[in-house]
Amino acid sequence: MTTDIRLPNPEYLPRRTVKESVARGRELRREVPHSRHGAWSPPEARHDPVAILEAQSAERMPELVPIRYGRMASSPFAFYRGSAAVMAADLAGTAVSGLHGQLCGDAHLMNFGLFATPERALIFGLNDFDETLPGPIEWDLKRLAASVEIAGRELGFPAAEREIAVLATVRAYREALLEFAEMRDLEVWYARLPAKQLEAKLSAAADAKTGKEARRNIRKALRRDHLSAFDRLVETVSGELRFVSQPPTLVPVEELLDPEQRSRYVETMQAALLQYREGLLPHLKALVERYRFVHAARKVVGVGSVGTRAWVTLFMGRDTSDPLLLQIKEATRSVLEPYSTPSTYESQGRRVVEGQRYMQAASDALLGWFTVVGWDGTERDYYVRQLWDGKSSIDISRVTPVGLRVYGEACGWTLARGHARSGDRIAMASYVGENETLDRAVATFAETYAHVNEADHARLLEAIDAGRIAAEPGV
Repeated sequence: MTTDIRLPNPEYLPRRTVKESVARGRELRREVPHSRHGAWSPPEARHDPVAILEAQSAERMPELVPIRYGRMASSPFAFYRGSAAVMAADLAGTAVSGLHGQLCGDAHLMNFGLFATPERALIFGLNDFDETLPGPIEWDLKRLAASVEIAGRELGFPAAEREIAVLATVRAYREALLEFAEMRDLEVWYARLPAKQLEAKLSAAADAKTGKEARRNIRKALRRDHLSAFDRLVETVSGELRFVSQPPTLVPVEELLDPEQRSRYVETMQAALLQYREGLLPHLKALVERYRFVHAARKVVGVGSVGTRAWVTLFMGRDTSDPLLLQIKEATRSVLEPYSTPSTYESQGRRVVEGQRYMQAASDALLGWFTVVGWDGTERDYYVRQLWDGKSSIDISRVTPVGLRVYGEACGWTLARGHARSGDRIAMASYVGENETLDRAVATFAETYAHVNEADHARLLEAIDAGRIAAEPGV
């Protein structure tokens, strides 16, 4: 005699059969045809892009904001990298299918790259999640596609070559969703793109120049670890290990604090690090507790992030040959939040960490977060990760038109994998379909948005020339 024992289904989770998901995707395609994704133009009452940037800057460290503007002013592509908030407002007015997943929120070409897994393998994937939030999958796809078009313009590629690269990027995304829809759940979860596979793709399809660039960056990533960061950023002063002083991009903490803030320094750092350690899994907590805190410095990073509070911290293990360097970065509201659903997490730092874990093939084992009242008396959210740890990006300025196409394909595949992990990948695949209508519609949007981005960049330059905002170039 056998007993039929069944575990209860989690009623809070939506359950669809494969057939139901396929039907849902097809129905959404009828409601929102692919062609609608290309039918966008800036409205007459469009927001002022410079005003959006100024609103962001009001919450940032004022002495660093001119560096941000200076970096964004250098080119339309640099402007695009720093203007995720501007595009988020524009994307809110575009057609969406109704299919949601975990979004990167800032899926441009330079936010993809190489990084080391906890097993010390080198893989390719998304590596920036400051703006991550659940939302319409088209928002990520359109930001990626537009970045390919804008990068191609900056490189001086002909319009036909740019179109080929954009179409290939969107096609790779679409075909990857079709591929993931056929996979088992665990197969999707474990899918990854090894660095050597990307190198082989670039070398096989592109010319010698692009293949050489891929190999150079893989070698760079293999050398870019905590030991190389230690050698480059740390010096010995009067027998004590300290971060080097390279203002304004790297400034030791003692050069930044006034006497009152210094009195709260130890208490603030202790509270932050204790909270961070308590949030780690027990075996990782035991690892981190082997290290003692030594020093901290403010470090300016990226383009869009400049002005947010970012710190590097030095810890030492058994002796001076055993350093650990962590980056502590302020986490503010995602630029998508005004147009999507609010984060379900109280901590913006946790929002970043959980989004990264959702979308990345293998995340930093030491990822964590905390909320602390700083030495300036203001409570802020932060997330923590290892500094560098194999991170490297392909230098887009060194690729050929074919190289841009192949690189875009790798980014498209990677983005689809992140969406497939967090949303209904079968409905997504059913929606995107097997023909090229979506590819061409998104490419049309990318071309339109590249023109808008160029105009926005020009408005930033006008604001700088008029003295409306201050910019510090070359930093």
